[in-house]
Amino acid sequence: MGRTVTEHPVRLAKVRSVTVEVRQALRSDARDNRERILAVARLAFATDGLDVPIREIARRAQVGAATVYRHFPTKDALLAVAFAEQMTVCSAIVEEGLAQPDAWLGFRLVVKKLIETHAHDRGFARAFISQLPQEAGFAADRARTLRMLAELVDRARTTGELRDDFVLEDLILALMANEGIRAESTVRRLAAARRFAAFMIQSFQTSPTRAPLPPAVRLPLSTP
Repeated sequence: MGRTVTEHPVRLAKVRSVTVEVRQALRSDARDNRERILAVARLAFATDGLDVPIREIARRAQVGAATVYRHFPTKDALLAVAFAEQMTVCSAIVEEGLAQPDAWLGFRLVVKKLIETHAHDRGFARAFISQLPQEAGFAADRARTLRMLAELVDRARTTGELRDDFVLEDLILALMANEGIRAESTVRRLAAARRFAAFMIQSFQTSPTRAPLPPAVRLPLSTP
């Protein structure tokens, strides 16, 4: 039986429809893989440090290493995307402190919020402190945040409330110490970080006011 005039266009339309569906499915799978890789990477960096190899992240995400590299050509690129949101939050905190009319109040706010933010995500804390990743966009955002912090420190010293001998590295030292907090849960780690922040703020002040500290937190004691 001969084919009708309209049969070929109809079949072509069906082929195109199937092709579009396949492409959409592939794009959806790629998005799912990317999000799973990022979720696994964030957890791995937070619990095991930044030295976790790409192949181990791929294994935990149940994809091949080639799939990870397809989305993130380098480990720096993966680190940058994994912590991009936290870097934005970190910058916003410092901007909020600079916007305060009272420089000492702004400084205290920034110390408290940075310590809490870093305690909430130790992976990001390690990335920020260790100057990793070196990916251009992330590194530029971090450098901008540090410049704003330096400006805030200068303003707070000018008020006479912040010790004259305080330098920006002292705040980095506090963040490094804060990263070492170990607790049985995120809630306890954040509570411990708040108490630690209060101690740090008092130590940074020219004439410390002995305000009540946040409640103490029971932490595990490591033994040799």
